[in-house]
Amino acid sequence: MEAIRQIVKVKNNKVNITLPDNFNFQEVEVIILPKNDDFVLTNEMKTILDARSKEDKSTFITAQESIDRLKKRSYVQH
Repeated sequence: MEAIRQIVKVKNNKVNITLPDNFNFQEVEVIILPKNDDFVLTNEMKTILDARSKEDKSTFITAQESIDRLKKRSYVQH
């Protein structure tokens, strides 16, 4: 799969994307996301991250494990 990422300006609710000459596909999928360079951690977020970084590593679970546990809890409650 070939992917091209560009940051482009929106003008009159339109975008113009120029593809390279060697891009030889007749159909593409376009996903529009707002550019967000101004993401800032709040003090509350920093405090939570700091606390999490000090937790016992032996009890660490991945994000996927956490999601799976939440799904199981949701199914049990129904």
